[in-house]
Amino acid sequence: MMSNNSAGMEVTGFRTEMEVFRRSLPEPISRRDSVSVGRSPSQNLQMLTPRSLPLTIRNAHSFRPKGDFRAFSAPLIPNPFPELCSPTQSPVLTRSLSGSDPPTDSSTHVVRVFGDSTHSRSVLVSLGTTAHDVCHMLAQAAHCTDEENWALIEHHSALGLERCLEDHELVVQVQSSWPVEGDTKLMFRKTYAKYEFFKKPVLFFPEHMISDSADVTKGMTSSELVQNMVKSGSCPEIQGYLHVREGGKKSWKKLYYYLRRSGLYCSTKGQSKEPRHLQFIADLEDLNVFTVFNGRKLYGAPGEHVFCVKASKDRFRSQDLKLMCADTEQSRTCWITAFRLFKHGKQLQCNYQLAQTSSRLPKRSRQESKFTDREESMVAMDFSGKSGGRVIQNPHEAQNAEQEEGHYWRKKEALRYSLPNNNHGLQLSSVHRIQPWFHGGVSRTEAQKLLEEQGQVDGMFLIRDSQLHAQCFVLSMCYKLKTKHYLIIPLEQTGRQYYTMDDGVTLFTDLLQLVEFHQINRGILPVCLKHPCTCIVL
Repeated sequence: MMSNNSAGMEVTGFRTEMEVFRRSLPEPISRRDSVSVGRSPSQNLQMLTPRSLPLTIRNAHSFRPKGDFRAFSAPLIPNPFPELCSPTQSPVLTRSLSGSDPPTDSSTHVVRVFGDSTHSRSVLVSLGTTAHDVCHMLAQAAHCTDEENWALIEHHSALGLERCLEDHELVVQVQSSWPVEGDTKLMFRKTYAKYEFFKKPVLFFPEHMISDSADVTKGMTSSELVQNMVKSGSCPEIQGYLHVREGGKKSWKKLYYYLRRSGLYCSTKGQSKEPRHLQFIADLEDLNVFTVFNGRKLYGAPGEHVFCVKASKDRFRSQDLKLMCADTEQSRTCWITAFRLFKHGKQLQCNYQLAQTSSRLPKRSRQESKFTDREESMVAMDFSGKSGGRVIQNPHEAQNAEQEEGHYWRKKEALRYSLPNNNHGLQLSSVHRIQPWFHGGVSRTEAQKLLEEQGQVDGMFLIRDSQLHAQCFVLSMCYKLKTKHYLIIPLEQTGRQYYTMDDGVTLFTDLLQLVEFHQINRGILPVCLKHPCTCIVL
């Protein structure tokens, strides 16, 4: 049993602690809540702590001198929902159906780009990243050649819409206009026709589609107008009939349209240009023009050459699309090109010049790096002399020697593998399967779609297996915005196997030699082979 003195000392010590605690409270405690000797220390503590104030729990790290701030050693738990707490600092890209403004400039975003329907790659971009910047990053990562011909494609699968992003467009801003729940995606694809109208403008603007309005210089022919357009960055007025379907309707009607700098107009009376007969349709500054695929199936179009215009701020719904169908592919290409020129003007010419400049710089730097960066490990040698090998110091001489060696090896291998009774002949005959222009067993329709997607410029080609003739191949190429197909037949002479497209007049040891020949000589083709239709896996 505890004595009275010890009990008194224990109560006195406890009172001293409670006096210190009482001074730390913000409000005075009433007499009826004072400490009672008969209660336990925990009961007294509960009575002294007001219910409206939280009890501060201190740990060993909190008993430090004032001003001594140190980071806690345990790692912080990341917030799983940052967009709910701080939308401006959130790494999640917020998008709305109405196309609201994207987040602040300090944020970065992850953009997913598809090389085909299944393979994709994610790219970290900022708000100021353009489509040209993303194409440059993807081309470098995938080791693509002719970088200036690659582009980002805005693809809407359910609506059947596609458009090529201009090089100066901001990728995040484009994505902010997409619906939150949808199948819209970015495609990384070769597009040779992106700036082809600067090289061959006459092919893109037929004479019958160029108007003789007062907006253009009088006394000029259509060819002179187009050439003047290339120099000044302007575009002549375009006119022509189009089959049109308004949003929400199923019927198509044929009307005469005019495309001017001030906007798109429709004539309510034949081909009349009188102001009282012209109906204003839309302002070009607010429009985006899309190519429509599967137009017959999705929208009941009267032809295959369908495109549409849509306001940038409108939702991606079928009732908000103004669908148009041209009679020919050349007519559709002319309308789409004119839309781009009227909307962006000289900016397209600046993009084209920038693409041409950037395409030359990497090639020159790569050639220089062959003889500077790797000079310590690999050097060019010349073994043609009698005194042994010598090191080639001149970079141009080394480059020429490299090309000559490649041509010599190609000629030697073709001759060796074409000899009869050679088991290695099968290896050379299948060398085409690793070439970028070979697409295996794709059908005729699929081959034509691939060529259309990449621009249908003259000389673009691919080779595929023939589905009708065994052991034969088909060369599919573009000429004047149309696809032509040529059968490649295997032929055996004097125990050797060759390939021919002209009934044996010209023979080739393999498909690679056939392509190399027609890249220099036209032969039976309308033009030389120029642009291989390639697909990459990101």
